[in-house]
Amino acid sequence: MADSPYWNPKMETLPREQLRALQLAKLRRVVRWAERSEHYRGTLAAAGVGPDDLSTWDDVRRLPFLTRPEWMAAQERRPPYGTLPVAGHERAIRLHTTSGTSGKTPLRALDSRKDWAWAAEMWCYGMWAAGIRSSDVGYVAFGYGSFIGFWGLHYGLEKLGALVIPGGAQPTEQRVRQIVDFGATVVASTPTYALRLAQEAQRLGIDLRSSSVRTVILSGEPAGSIPETKALIEEQWGAIACDTAGMTEISTIFMFECSHQPGGAHIIEDHVLEEVVDTATGEPVGYGEPGERVVTSFGRSMIPLIRYRTADLVVKVPANRCSCGRTFDIYDGGVRGRVDDMTKVRGTNVYARAVEAIVRHRPEIEEFQIRITTEQIRDEIALLVELSGQTGDDPRWPELSDWLHKELAAAHEGLNFRVALAPPDTLPRFELKAKRLLDERITVQRSAS
Repeated sequence: MADSPYWNPKMETLPREQLRALQLAKLRRVVRWAERSEHYRGTLAAAGVGPDDLSTWDDVRRLPFLTRPEWMAAQERRPPYGTLPVAGHERAIRLHTTSGTSGKTPLRALDSRKDWAWAAEMWCYGMWAAGIRSSDVGYVAFGYGSFIGFWGLHYGLEKLGALVIPGGAQPTEQRVRQIVDFGATVVASTPTYALRLAQEAQRLGIDLRSSSVRTVILSGEPAGSIPETKALIEEQWGAIACDTAGMTEISTIFMFECSHQPGGAHIIEDHVLEEVVDTATGEPVGYGEPGERVVTSFGRSMIPLIRYRTADLVVKVPANRCSCGRTFDIYDGGVRGRVDDMTKVRGTNVYARAVEAIVRHRPEIEEFQIRITTEQIRDEIALLVELSGQTGDDPRWPELSDWLHKELAAAHEGLNFRVALAPPDTLPRFELKAKRLLDERITVQRSAS
């Protein structure tokens, strides 16, 4: 198997017609299993649909959507785990949560032993496609808290037979030194933290490009599929960077980028059913059209997930976009952001991803933040940046600020960004999901109310 480019050769190269038939059969099975859940018994009965009604792909649309607010409401009705699980916590071996925002209860997800083995299997699909084998040494730059993050990758590395180094709660400097001292060949982190590790290595006088690291596995942020960000990570590490994406709601990844790097990520279609729908109408959109991800998981048993609206913005393209031979469809550009990530400033759409794509063209920028404020009755948007090796009156700044101002305006219909140099070490750094867009208009509106 070590010579195969596929973790599961049969399924990863299954002809599309057979793959779709397999998905429909698995969908009927998971709907039948979901009837053990109080929540799904109610929603399926209300929709008048059951497993025996799913004979064609058109029938899939009869199944009701599940949304995050519905999950949270079910959890609040019967705390702490809600009405979605098919059994009580005594059948589970793991609990993970989403990172709850201030004052809000996080989503809680239970997994059985079978579920957790499945989560590791999904990570094996992605890591094997990136070229990781049993001879590798994997460093997991992750805090190992209740957030599900890279837990599945950790166990996937073990399943592959690789040596795993858990880089838990410790300073970034110590993590950099361990990566080098232990001869790590694989590093797993968020895209933001991969850049942070590289910055710290530079400060320590360590050249990561001459280290043993040859693969960086990215997850947790859309930045992993932004070409400019990925190119910067690969240049600083001297390694190939491969994107993945997962979610707490399914406990594992649903897509991975293979070593061919086709500009997108393969969907693990023998284990998940991924639809793309119009956000407003819920109707399906075709290849090449942007829409919202809707996922059905075939592998999680404690909490079945059927037609879950993720609020992820994606564009699906056919499998033949990649030359690797997999028949799995591809999300072009990975997860492009959140449906609700777009914000309007004076009538112009602003996406944090688009701003990052511009910023990452300039490797001297160490960190950045977007701030939107209201001054009197006018919205204003600013980009604050820190430079590597920044001095008080940095000679690089005049040219760089002029370039940023022009590029940002060109990409945003002439919108005027205020570009400013922040004092060194004043902008936040992130280990997990970066939050670089600060919309202070919300604070103003809440205070006024």
